[in-house]
Amino acid sequence: MSETSAVPNSRRTLGMMLLLTALGAVLVLTSVGRTWVEGVAPGMGGGRIAVSASGSRLTALPTGMALVAMAAAVAVFAVRGRARVLVGALTVLAGAGVVVGALIGWTDTAGLHAVAAGQLALSSGRAEEITRTAWPWVAFVGGLLLAAAGALTARFGAGWPAMGSRYEAPTRKAAPGAGGPADLWKALDRGEDPTG
Repeated sequence: MSETSAVPNSRRTLGMMLLLTALGAVLVLTSVGRTWVEGVAPGMGGGRIAVSASGSRLTALPTGMALVAMAAAVAVFAVRGRARVLVGALTVLAGAGVVVGALIGWTDTAGLHAVAAGQLALSSGRAEEITRTAWPWVAFVGGLLLAAAGALTARFGAGWPAMGSRYEAPTRKAAPGAGGPADLWKALDRGEDPTG
């Protein structure tokens, strides 16, 4: 592959990674705020109280892992070469964490029982007639997209464009005959301006 065709290809895969990360994170962060499970709790005097729990109430794992994946997407621009493989691996693990969190939220009803107990002001309150929504599966898909973004980073990240040198910390070259950093400190201690 020629160098000129490699640049558009690297930009294409970088753009795809950013798109997958953004879409995956939006799916995850939107879904965890929605109701994942609902039911009813028997109240006093034979009444029934509707109870529900959001994804974030059931498990904090999807939210935390989505934030890690977004931070990793930003870190891609701060590192180069092989370090991007590590960033990609971290993103894959974050996506897997979201998937695990979605599965926990789908199967676990302890959070809904805790909501029922809180609304009834009883330590032993339990929800009944439990139903689940599709939102955990939205988070699940978001986790898969994040894992795919991480796989792209690990596979192609080393060839992606890096930040230009204008974004790096400036360095001062020592004047001819000037000493190293120790001499600069000594000049400061004497009250001299080492830059002049």
